[in-house]
Amino acid sequence: MPKSPVPTREYHPAKVQRSEGPKRRPKTIPLLKLPADKKGLEVELDGRAVKLTNLDKLFWPKLGVTKRDLIQYYLNVAPVLLPHLFDRAMVMKRYPNGAHSDFFFMKRAPTPRPSWIEICSIEHSSGNVIDFPMIQDLPSLMWVINLGCIDLNQWYARCDDVDRPDYLHFDLDPVPGAGFTQVVEAALFLKEALDSLKIPSYPKTTGSKGIHIYVPIQRGPTQKQVWSFAKEFAYAVTSQAPALLTAIYQVSKRPKGRVLVDYNQNAWGRTLASVYSVRPKDLPTVSTPLKWQELKRGISIDDFTIDNVPARVKRLGDLWEPVVAKRGRFKLEAYL
Repeated sequence: MPKSPVPTREYHPAKVQRSEGPKRRPKTIPLLKLPADKKGLEVELDGRAVKLTNLDKLFWPKLGVTKRDLIQYYLNVAPVLLPHLFDRAMVMKRYPNGAHSDFFFMKRAPTPRPSWIEICSIEHSSGNVIDFPMIQDLPSLMWVINLGCIDLNQWYARCDDVDRPDYLHFDLDPVPGAGFTQVVEAALFLKEALDSLKIPSYPKTTGSKGIHIYVPIQRGPTQKQVWSFAKEFAYAVTSQAPALLTAIYQVSKRPKGRVLVDYNQNAWGRTLASVYSVRPKDLPTVSTPLKWQELKRGISIDDFTIDNVPARVKRLGDLWEPVVAKRGRFKLEAYL
């Protein structure tokens, strides 16, 4: 379909506002250790200075977990996290007073801001242009987390074509009356269904109550086409296990005790918490990539927190590297 000169519901012009300075995406990312005795400091990397403030603020007061601990976690996992965020608009969800306090969403990059923060400007069908920040490197990651962002919510498509995503996904969420055991059972059921179509899939905990299943696809189908496939697949797979699964989106009509196969998060402009994101729950749990064998053996959401995920990454590497790799992506057009 030829691109329209003006934004429509299916076409959204976007452009990257690049910064001047050092080459982006360094091959190696330094491991930084924040000092424990400073409430604030300025960190400089490649000529880019980031002010970190209120480091002693308690973000999980009952656990004694501070803003410093949160930033340090993200510094520790940055080498595996950054490739999943690069060149993608970021919706900021800010918790200025910690995980259990009020939060607010922020799409526009705040001003003033460092000149080296790169921007994804997206024109919406209304004609409104929103300048989203992008997390491109370690300084921009620290800058966003310092604003009080606990989890990270990036777009599914890169900024050079925001209408054509790099993956589709299913958000498996327990309906009241169901628990995490059923979520695991549902994830394994979806894997079998995807395997039968020779579609690769990669699971992660949401860090909250459920499991995300992602499918890396070759860029080509529009976000609406990806959403349509996800909806059709969700209804087909739930019809095979109606006692376990539901795809009914209307809450009042949704049967209790099932696992929702949420396809609707594939809609344009929606986001999910990224892989390796910390979640603002009772514990600082992490949305953690898994091996399918781990799900078969059994896991708990609380098994993965900021205290142990960095060591897990050091041991296993990035289990989700295939999600952003150039090779091995599925050609969804075969089912459109």
